[in-house]
Amino acid sequence: MYVKICGLRTADHARAAVDAGARAVGVVMNRNSARRASEAEALAVVEAVGEDADVVLVVNDMPAVEAARTARRLGFDVLQLHGGAYAESDFEAARAVIARVWRATSLDLDPPLEVGAWGEELLLLDAPRPGSGERWELGDPADRAPTGQWLLAGGLDPSNVAEVVARVRPWGVDVSSGVETAPGEKSVDLIRDFVAAAVAV
Repeated sequence: MYVKICGLRTADHARAAVDAGARAVGVVMNRNSARRASEAEALAVVEAVGEDADVVLVVNDMPAVEAARTARRLGFDVLQLHGGAYAESDFEAARAVIARVWRATSLDLDPPLEVGAWGEELLLLDAPRPGSGERWELGDPADRAPTGQWLLAGGLDPSNVAEVVARVRPWGVDVSSGVETAPGEKSVDLIRDFVAAAVAV
């Protein structure tokens, strides 16, 4: 099970995630996010993880090429373009700058659910309001599950991730608010519990 812990801003939390078994960590640089990282915080996460996991820059309101250049400059492995602000042409433009680009979307946008439909390496299927912690109705992603390498996000936490994985069978899972004690405040214990629950299925 591929586990991504998103919304990280400190080296300690990044290392805790990787040491717990997460295979990716995400840094959010959306302008209006409670989890927005500064460039200094982003660099600290990138340096703390090194080559031990994928380090993903997550954006939903930055022009695609600017985001790709930022990801390359700061040393990220992957750029994740999140939501309806991006069109297929944005993915092509981003891939000209950084090789690995992920597409994050939700069912309410009625996106193409084939992994790679817009040239992305991986597809992330989120709840309608990213980062809100809203839970899926379990039938939704199960009924319209993508094919290929895809991550399920939205309302996951240590108490429910095993059930959701067993039901929906995604290739991987992504969590942010589900391992927080308050918006933007990660908990090392919750990170560890989440990874353990996710990989135990």
